[in-house]
Amino acid sequence: MEPTTGAPVDAVPRRVPVREQGRRQRDHGPDGDPPDDDGGAFWAPIEQVHWDGTPVRKDAAPARLRGFRLARRRAPSRTPPPPDPLPGLAALVVLSLVAAFFAWVSAGPFWLAVGHARTGTVVIDDCSGGGLTLRCRGIFTAEDGLFIAHGVRVSGVPVDQRTDGTALPARMTGPDSGTAYADVGVGRHLRWLPGLLVVLACAAGIVRWTGSARLPGRRHRRWAVAAAIAGPTLITVGFLAAAW
Repeated sequence: MEPTTGAPVDAVPRRVPVREQGRRQRDHGPDGDPPDDDGGAFWAPIEQVHWDGTPVRKDAAPARLRGFRLARRRAPSRTPPPPDPLPGLAALVVLSLVAAFFAWVSAGPFWLAVGHARTGTVVIDDCSGGGLTLRCRGIFTAEDGLFIAHGVRVSGVPVDQRTDGTALPARMTGPDSGTAYADVGVGRHLRWLPGLLVVLACAAGIVRWTGSARLPGRRHRRWAVAAAIAGPTLITVGFLAAAW
């Protein structure tokens, strides 16, 4: 077997003619000499032809790869246009207002749940409505006798104790709170935990809809995301400080 082509040794010629010379060159050599015994044919080396005499040609790249390379060359190099600021600004305003509302209604119950409260007794004066529209007012007297709050809103009044003159144990964050909470147990945490979760959701929505996480440059993205989260956070801290 021939080591280069793998064909039988006797079947592979050492040289293969590629093309014949012209008639004039076949009759006479380049210097006017008569042609040699090979008839004036040009013989290529065996490394440049196949065993059957056809020239070795470089395989062309597949059409799919050629199309891929062409697409890569023609790919646009310009950066995408910046997002429209009006939807982001509208989302920022709306979500900030929603976060402010839920931070306001959750600040007082949060302090009560963590133990910052004045215990005492509230006397029901009047209850109107029912369900989510229930409104009760009463007079709160602190247990230590430091203050008495008149006309405070009473939250968490049981159904069977909504008559006028009923006395209930309650808590307030201070004399300026305006709301006395008569609920106990798990209900104390249900008044602040959902509200603060909504505030966190508003912060995530501000990051999403203002495009803070899509700005070019890692440093710019970090500052934009931090500013988007800092807005609802500062609002919540302000209402917590006011409810203290």
